[in-house]
Amino acid sequence: MGDVTQVSELYERTRAELAKVIVGQDETVELLLVAMLCEGHVLVEGVPGTAKTLMVRALARILGCRFNRVQFTPDLMPSDIVGTSLFHLGEGVFQFREGPVFCNFLLGDEINRAPAKTQSALLQAMEEVQVTVDGKTYDLPEPFIVVATQNPVEQEGTYPLPQAQLDRFMFKVVMGYPTEEEEVRILQDHHAGTGTRELDRFEMQEVADIAVIRECKAAIRAIHVEEPVLRYVSSLVRATRSDMKVSLGVSPRAGLQLLMGAKAEAAIHGRDYLIPDDVKRVVLPTFRHRVELYPGVELEGMGPDEVLTGVIANVETPRQ
Repeated sequence: MGDVTQVSELYERTRAELAKVIVGQDETVELLLVAMLCEGHVLVEGVPGTAKTLMVRALARILGCRFNRVQFTPDLMPSDIVGTSLFHLGEGVFQFREGPVFCNFLLGDEINRAPAKTQSALLQAMEEVQVTVDGKTYDLPEPFIVVATQNPVEQEGTYPLPQAQLDRFMFKVVMGYPTEEEEVRILQDHHAGTGTRELDRFEMQEVADIAVIRECKAAIRAIHVEEPVLRYVSSLVRATRSDMKVSLGVSPRAGLQLLMGAKAEAAIHGRDYLIPDDVKRVVLPTFRHRVELYPGVELEGMGPDEVLTGVIANVETPRQ
């Protein structure tokens, strides 16, 4: 069984290596690592050009993982993701050809540009870490994480993700523009010739292998949780279902993922026990894509984050 020191060291080393390529975006980096260690998936929303694809490529390399990318388009078929069976003339049998889903880090780029049928091709992979083609089931490698990027839904040519698929994402991360200082550094790096097309030039070091990742997962599962904190998680989940601004509260799966994400936060910060602040750190990314607001609330200019901030404030925090 691993210990929390190993988790915190993995986080610090990963962040240091990623800083060679990515400027800023500390919250996104932290949540991606948390999701991977909790066997979760991440939906990243942001305008083009904010280094979403580059971040996932670099993170996979640092963790010694295989990376694949799928560009979602309106004509993309489910078999383009999971694979297909092809008839082999020489042997007279069907052979399965793996799709890009057979990797450790799968980047679904602009996932909301594909229709629901294609989006749903990922559901089994995300939930069961396996895919079924022509009645035969194939296991996916460990670890396995889907990082899906999407453009804001107001843009043309996008389809809203089905609620069933949204609920399978552990976190939704909203990536904004860099700060002024971060943007200046990006320009300086580009001016100096350190383009990001070839990752080899950054000399990033691998900081983990499958054995280390498994030990870190075991350490997170072993985090101690007192009953008051467990009830706090339950209260947050149930509060979303009774809030007058929310038409659809979060699912029981959201509560499980909130707990796991909080345990990973505790381990990252070097603790083998959970405190309410760990829970608060991941409430918004865990809940924001799962709640549905009444139309009148959105017309007033309130979004999920504003409503959830009020929900958190109204739930009593247990004493530490």
